[in-house]
Amino acid sequence: MTIHKYLVDSKMFEYDKHYRECQQQNKPFIKARINPVNQHCFVQIDLMSCNYELSKQEQKEIKQLVQNEIEFVKSKFHDFNIDKELAWFDCVSSEHVDKFCENLYDLTQKYHN
Repeated sequence: MTIHKYLVDSKMFEYDKHYRECQQQNKPFIKARINPVNQHCFVQIDLMSCNYELSKQEQKEIKQLVQNEIEFVKSKFHDFNIDKELAWFDCVSSEHVDKFCENLYDLTQKYHN
């Protein structure tokens, strides 16, 4: 069974199914939803579905991804939080959401594969 690395703008039951698949495969749960207010995406990575924790180095690399995205969208409206088990970002452009989510997933696999 091939697991999706992330889901974008899906139905709730699809997110639930994906979360269970992530638990079974010991992979991070990554989802994105388009914010109708600003058309940017709210992206979340949840590591409670696996036995990973984000190291300080990973958190630093993720913060750099976020800073790059904030510069791209040139928006005053951005918010994000990163800790060892959960991170969320409300600043990702819909143009970049796939690349951003792919980078998040690849980063976790780089350190936890």
